[in-house]
Amino acid sequence: MKQSIAHIALVVDDYDEAIKFYTEKLSFSLLEDIVLSETKRWVVVAPPGAKECSLLLAKAANEEQQTRVGRQTGGRVFLFLYTDDFWRDYKNMQHAGVNFVRPPVEENYGTVAVFEDLYGNLWDLLEMKHK
Repeated sequence: MKQSIAHIALVVDDYDEAIKFYTEKLSFSLLEDIVLSETKRWVVVAPPGAKECSLLLAKAANEEQQTRVGRQTGGRVFLFLYTDDFWRDYKNMQHAGVNFVRPPVEENYGTVAVFEDLYGNLWDLLEMKHK
């Protein structure tokens, strides 16, 4: 049996501002943007070179969902963006205005820094050490 996670839903305030952040600041690709109704779209973004997992940007549809925007994990690091060149991506993201809340550190497993997305969700930017 082979299974994989295809999408992770990320609750957002606004489709267009989320698309702009992910495509312009993180250099993600917009894979799909399909209008489903007057208030709902199917919006999928992914990092360059991603093959299996992508983000489904889901606009908060009610008050309960709105309370989760930016706080889907209660303030813990939520997503992990692996890179093949930490310093290239770190510098590009800084230049694009991405807010890093923890500076780069060398850990035994690799180089990592924590940044926040436009809503405050925390991400690790991570280049793993080669084994």
